[in-house]
Amino acid sequence: MRHRVAGRKLSRHSQHRSLMFRNMLVSLIEHERLTTTLAKAKELRRWAEKIVTLGKKDSLHARRRAFALLRNEDIVKRLFAEIVPRFKDRQGGYTRIYKLGWRAGDAAPLSLIEWVTLSAEEEKKKSPMKKAKEALKKVVPKKKGAAEKPETEKKEKKAKTVKGEKEEKETKKPKKVEKAKEVKKAKEAKKEK
Repeated sequence: MRHRVAGRKLSRHSQHRSLMFRNMLVSLIEHERLTTTLAKAKELRRWAEKIVTLGKKDSLHARRRAFALLRNEDIVKRLFAEIVPRFKDRQGGYTRIYKLGWRAGDAAPLSLIEWVTLSAEEEKKKSPMKKAKEALKKVVPKKKGAAEKPETEKKEKKAKTVKGEKEEKETKKPKKVEKAKEVKKAKEAKKEK
């Protein structure tokens, strides 16, 4: 019997289990969210809570202990510089778990584990239209001399072209009217003959 024995074994020996959770914790710190099975997410939550609590101490000893667990300098820097400052006023509960349903292959319950406060970059995502407009501005070549002319000159030029088009249309109208009159006269002349 295993009454009151903490932790999930997950059908792995202890070394495999600790390495797996170390990798998952590094991925959680790097990507800020992770999709896994529900049992693994619940167990990973314990590891994440402990590492954030360790990060709140922000001492050399705490950094060395975090490095001993994570084994990646960039991830340790990210933990102490970005992740931990978000939780300075929080006493616990640094992660949340969403249930996603069941995996197609073996019907294992899937879940998403993420930090309670996501980074500002992910919260302020741009709409696809804004991204497309910015990309077009970068790709479309600028016309020569466009930067030199002020906007008022451009507007005046447009107004002149519009006026010129109107004048052309007005001059064309009388010609059409004259042609129509000539055609009518020709038809009347044919009828008389």
